[in-house]
Formats: sequence, C-alpha cells, structure tokens
Amino acid sequence: MRIPALTVTAVAALLTAAPVRAQTYDPAYPICIQTYSHHGSAIICRFTSLAQCAATASGRAAQCITNPYYGPARATAGPNARRQREAY
Repeated sequence: MRIPALTVTAVAALLTAAPVRAQTYDPAYPICIQTYSHHGSAIICRFTSLAQCAATASGRAAQCITNPYYGPARATAGPNARRQREAY
C-alpha cells in the first residue's frame, strides 16, 4: 500500500509544479532591477544608470542591483597597434 501511495503523491507533485523561468542578465546594461510579487521575483537588466533604475523602482516592491555579467565593449586594436612583449 505504501508504494502506490508514494507513486500517486510523486505524480501529483510533478503535475502541480509551476514552470520556472530562467533569470537572464543582459550583458549590455550595467544596472538591473529586481522586482518582487506574489508570483515570485524577476530580474530585468535594461538600465544604463542607477538613477534611471531608481526612478522606475520608486513606489514598487523592487530594488536596483548591479549586473554581475556586465562587460563594456572593448576597443579593437587598430592596424598600427603594437603588441607588448610579455616578460617571463
């Protein structure tokens, strides 16, 4: 009797589980907003300044965070750029 009861419980738990969305950090923007609601939290990275994010977060259950994956574009070396020799 235990095995069928455990099987039914496991199947019910799997069928009622809500799908989880993956959090994505856009590496093009340095500031993200994390919003909180009854359905969970979400992180959206679409801000170029902390002030811009703070204005959006004002009056909401949200906070501004820095994007851990932000990487400003690196300038490419021109045709006359010299490569420095590494010291061993």
